[in-house]
Amino acid sequence: MCDCDSDSVDSYYETVLKLTKEAGKLINEKIKIRNKKREIKSSNIDLVTETDQAVEKLLIDGLSKEFTTHKFIGEETVSSGGALELTDAPTWIIDPIDGTLNFVHSYPHSCVSIALFINKVPEIGIIFNPMLNQLFTARKGQGAFLNGEPIHVSDTKELSEALLMLEGGTSQEPERMNAVCENVKNLLPVVHGLRSLGSAALNMAMVAAGGSDAYFEFGIHIWDIAAGELIVREAGGVVIDPDGGDLKRFSRRVLCASTQELAEKLARKLVQVYPEPDA
Repeated sequence: MCDCDSDSVDSYYETVLKLTKEAGKLINEKIKIRNKKREIKSSNIDLVTETDQAVEKLLIDGLSKEFTTHKFIGEETVSSGGALELTDAPTWIIDPIDGTLNFVHSYPHSCVSIALFINKVPEIGIIFNPMLNQLFTARKGQGAFLNGEPIHVSDTKELSEALLMLEGGTSQEPERMNAVCENVKNLLPVVHGLRSLGSAALNMAMVAAGGSDAYFEFGIHIWDIAAGELIVREAGGVVIDPDGGDLKRFSRRVLCASTQELAEKLARKLVQVYPEPDA
């Protein structure tokens, strides 16, 4: 078993929090640049910028210097051919800028998302939107916080009272796009409203904070949801597969909600999409 006593996790948390704030300063400096250099990944709306790469390097270099045995799953590292494997070893799962398309347009809803898993269990989750100074944090068993103040999910159980978060995503594959349109058409008449921040992590953070009641997406990756999973659960919410079963972290599918009742009702309404799993 890997060392995850409270003193060790305290040290991990203090270190990653400091590095995350440094990453936030870098993002704030670069978001002001209108014509950001970027590259296309899977489609013309799936982008990577030099800042994504610089933030991931800052985090991995800083953490690996302090914790030499820790492992990493980083979005840009994996995109460049790095390993995508979650073992029992302490593993940092990093999305350096979740909401890169927002970042490219200087739209202020992008964030650093980083989580620490030990024995395949999330122990630390941090989502930081430096543009709006929103710092969401959670430690296993210690609750969830926004800028140091406790947060909790809503008590919404009915779709008719729910504000839902969803995304168009970065895939332009016809089956997936059709499912998104069908879900919007089916849900819009029966819920309070639909919202989209353009960031999986921030959508999950909004559910944790009670600002929205549920969120689902097909086509995400583990780095999009790793921190949000812990933050939502520590805020009293549920995180499951969109078909109503247990969350499968590499399935590229997620549904989170304020209550189990709402999660189940939403799952029953969805047109399902099953992307190729990551592992």
